Order: sequence, then structure tokens, then C-alpha cells
Amino acid sequence: MELPKFLIADASELEDALFVVHTEYPRFILNVYTDEVHWLEEFDQEDEAALKSESHALLEAAFAFYDKEMENLE
Repeated sequence: MELPKFLIADASELEDALFVVHTEYPRFILNVYTDEVHWLEEFDQEDEAALKSESHALLEAAFAFYDKEMENLE
């Protein structure tokens, strides 16, 4: 089964939070209200250097996905 690259998620106990989940490597959960990122991978020092260069583009893509999904709800 193929998963979408991004998913929107929420939790009833976190009323002031909405998340975008990135399902491909490097997996992460982004709180779109606070911009906090929780990485679901463990990185070594070599990975961290590559992640720094890629993370900006990944987060921009996550926010673009969120904006598009919210526009589609209107």
C-alpha cells in the first residue's frame, strides 16, 4: 500500500494544535500553529548535515500542502 507523502492530523486533547505528518524519510510531525517539528528518525552527525540543507525545503512543502488542503475545504 502506498501512503501519501503528507497527512493532516489532530488530537482531541490538543485543541490548539493541528499537524502535518511527513510519511517519507526523513519522517516528521509539524505543528502548523507553532512551527514545532518532531523528527521521527534518529540521525547521526553525517545525517544531520544533510538534514539541515533539506529540512527547509521539506518544511516549505509541508506548509504548502497544509495551505492547499485548507483551501480545498473552503
